[in-house]
Amino acid sequence: MPVATYVRDHVGRLYRVGETDVEVSGRSRRAVLWAAWAAMLAAGTGQYGFGALIPQLQERWSVPELFWALALWTVGQAGTAFPAAWLKERNRLTPTGAMWIGALLCGTGLLTLGQGQLVGYAVLGGVGAGLVYATCLGTVVRWYPERVTRKVAFVSGAFAYGSVPFVLTAGAFFGGGFLLQASIAVTVVVAVAGVVMKDPPEHWWPPHVSPREWALDRARVPNRAALKEFRPEQAMRCGTFWWLYGGVAFAAAVSLYDLAYLPLFVGDKTLGAVALATLAAATGTGRVLVGWISDRVGRRKALVWTLATGGCAQFVLLYSSNVVGLLIGATLAGLGTGCCYSLLVGVTREYFGETNGARNFGVLYTAKAGGALIAAIVLASQGPAFAFTAAGVLGLAGALFTRHLSQPGRPRL
Repeated sequence: MPVATYVRDHVGRLYRVGETDVEVSGRSRRAVLWAAWAAMLAAGTGQYGFGALIPQLQERWSVPELFWALALWTVGQAGTAFPAAWLKERNRLTPTGAMWIGALLCGTGLLTLGQGQLVGYAVLGGVGAGLVYATCLGTVVRWYPERVTRKVAFVSGAFAYGSVPFVLTAGAFFGGGFLLQASIAVTVVVAVAGVVMKDPPEHWWPPHVSPREWALDRARVPNRAALKEFRPEQAMRCGTFWWLYGGVAFAAAVSLYDLAYLPLFVGDKTLGAVALATLAAATGTGRVLVGWISDRVGRRKALVWTLATGGCAQFVLLYSSNVVGLLIGATLAGLGTGCCYSLLVGVTREYFGETNGARNFGVLYTAKAGGALIAAIVLASQGPAFAFTAAGVLGLAGALFTRHLSQPGRPRL
C-alpha cells in the first residue's frame, strides 16, 4: 500500500505525493473530468438556451421582462459560487451532494419555465447551475493542479457549446413538451455525473510529475505563482482585485446582452438561432484556445486581448449588412467576452494564491452578477444602435481595466 509523503518546493508550497488518483479515490481523475464536462454540458442550457427561447416567449412576456429574468438567473448562478466553496471547505457539502441538488434545481427551473413561471426559472435554475458550475470547476482544479487553466477551459467550455443542440432545435420543436423533456435530460445527466464527482485529499499531487521541478519550471514562464496566500478579505484590499472585478463585470454585461438580443436583432428566427449557436460554439471552443494561448503569452495579455476582441465585435454586429458579417461578429463576440471566465480561475490562483483559490474565485465571480445588472439597466432599455455601441465601449473599457493587473507584491518592472 503506497504511503503518502509531503514535500515542499522552493517557495514553501506543500504537496502530497506518492499516491495515484485510483488509490486515493477508487476512480481515475479522467473519469471525474469527463463527468464534470457532461454536467456542464447539460447545465449551460439554462443560460445559453434561454436566448434561443426569447422569440417564442415574447408571445407571453415583453423583452425587458425576459431580459430581467435572464439577469436574475445570472445573479443566482454567479452568486452561488462563493457559498458553495465555503460549504465545501467546511465539509458541509460534498461534491456529490452539491451536484444532486444542482440537478434537481436545474431541471425544476426549466420545468417551471415551461409552466409559465419566469421567477421560478430564474431563481431555481440559476442557483442550480451555480452549484453545478462551482462544484465541477472546484473538483477539476483539485484533480489537475499541474494543468489548471487547460482543464478548466475544457470543462467550462462545455457550459457554452453544450447548448448548441438546444438552441438549434428550440425554434423548430418548441412546445408544451419540449421544456419538460429538456428538464428531464438535464436532471438525469447532472445527477449521474454527480455520482462520479469526488475530491482528492488536500494538497494531492499526481505521482508522475515532480512538484519541485514543476515549480521551478513555472517560475520561468509568464504565469508565475502568487507571492502570498490571500484570504478573500485580504485580496479585496488590493487594487488588482478591483481592476479584475471591473473587467469581468463589463465582459459579463456585453456577453449577456449579445446572448439575449442577438436573435431579436437579426429578426429572422432561423438565422437568429444560427447566430446564437455560432456565438455559443465560439465561446465554448474558444475557451480551450484562449487557455492554451495564455500559457504562452501570460494570463493578463490573453485577458486583455479577449476583452478587446469582444468589444470590437459589437461594432461588427451593429454594422454587418449580410449573413457573413453577422456570423463573423457572433464568432468574435463568443471568442471575446465569453472566454474571460476560463482565464479567471488561473488569474485568481496566480495572483492571490491557491489555498483560498475557490473562495477568492467565488467572490470575483460575483462580478458576473454585477454585469448582468448593468446589462439589464443600461443596455436592455435602449435601441440596438445605442446598446451595441455601449456594449462595445464596455468591452473595450474592460480590456483597459485588465491592463492594470499585476501580482500583489511583485514590482511591475
